[in-house]
Amino acid sequence: MATRRVCIVTGTRAEYGLLYWLMREVQEDSDLDLQVVATGMHLSPEFGLTYREIEKDGFEIDEKVEMLTSSDTPVGIAKSMGLGTIGFADALHRLEPDVLVLLGDRYEVLAVAQAAMVARIPIAHIHGGEVTEGAVDDSIRHAVTKMAHVHFVATAPFKKRVIQLGERPGRVFNVGAPGLDYLRHLDLMDRDELESSLDFELGGPTFLITYHPATLQTRPPEESIDELLKALDQFPEARLIFTKANADADGRTINQRIERYVNEESHRAQLYSSLGQKRYLSALHHVDLVLGNSSSGLTEAPAVPVPTVNLGARQDGRPRAESVIDCREQADEIVESIRSALSDSFRERLENVTSPYGDGRATPRICRHLKEITLEGLTTKSFYDLNVGEPSAASEQEQCK
Repeated sequence: MATRRVCIVTGTRAEYGLLYWLMREVQEDSDLDLQVVATGMHLSPEFGLTYREIEKDGFEIDEKVEMLTSSDTPVGIAKSMGLGTIGFADALHRLEPDVLVLLGDRYEVLAVAQAAMVARIPIAHIHGGEVTEGAVDDSIRHAVTKMAHVHFVATAPFKKRVIQLGERPGRVFNVGAPGLDYLRHLDLMDRDELESSLDFELGGPTFLITYHPATLQTRPPEESIDELLKALDQFPEARLIFTKANADADGRTINQRIERYVNEESHRAQLYSSLGQKRYLSALHHVDLVLGNSSSGLTEAPAVPVPTVNLGARQDGRPRAESVIDCREQADEIVESIRSALSDSFRERLENVTSPYGDGRATPRICRHLKEITLEGLTTKSFYDLNVGEPSAASEQEQCK
């Protein structure tokens, strides 16, 4: 019996971190043949050429699809998507995968989904059904859901939402968030090893900061990031670890502001293009606070647990653990939220925190479904209508499976 060709596409350092253990499990399964496509930020010198990390981890990259332009304006992003669709059409034609695995909601994912849909390649989508009301990612995620044929979601409410979008319940699986698998498998760095790797000394307190463009907000991004930086001035004793914003619209504007701030505060701040998954998750265990608007503050951070101060509306709609404090992007509110997160009373609450995104065993569940699902006829979809008053096929208490 021929092995099933499973093609996994990754375009960013964060996405690769979420996919790593699935890629490893597919690679080691004798019934599956792993194909890897790298694109987007992985191929950009500006973002650290992180495709090299994929290769260093022992994966062979079967195709590299160049799609980033030098512009992060809305026009530039749209052109990047067009380039991506052209490049993915050629790559998928050469690879001829049996099933394509996509994760999340970035524009690279939309580009490859379009190419695969036209080529009638079955798409398995991870992290559908979620809501991020402050970013265009929200629309991309739901669009990819409608192009996909198999769905691996992180919670029971997300499963319910995918079914509400007309997807058949038998093709929607609540497996949990694959990013939590790393915390179970990875041999994390101790403090000395992390400091040596970062070439940066941790102190008290230490903040891990990631701020991405909120692509649907009307406020200029420089105003929002300036409010964050102004708030950080009120904590002169804090050590600051910044990671760069994604290659979304206005990402370069944010990075330029951060670079200037880090240059002025070089005695206590450092900016990294990419920490990589091992250093990032290790840092979660040694910092005092996660700050910004990245989804990792809502998923991985509560599983440690470490306090998160979540800024603005970018993650609106996602479930929160009790370790997360939401605040507006106003300097005084950010300062107050940071002080609250660092307080002894808040830290006592962390003892009972659990992540709402599963148990860290998503990867074997996904791999099992990729092996067992019948591919014949999978690309033929019919809209699943809920009857009036029907609770859908997912309950709030449903366990990952």
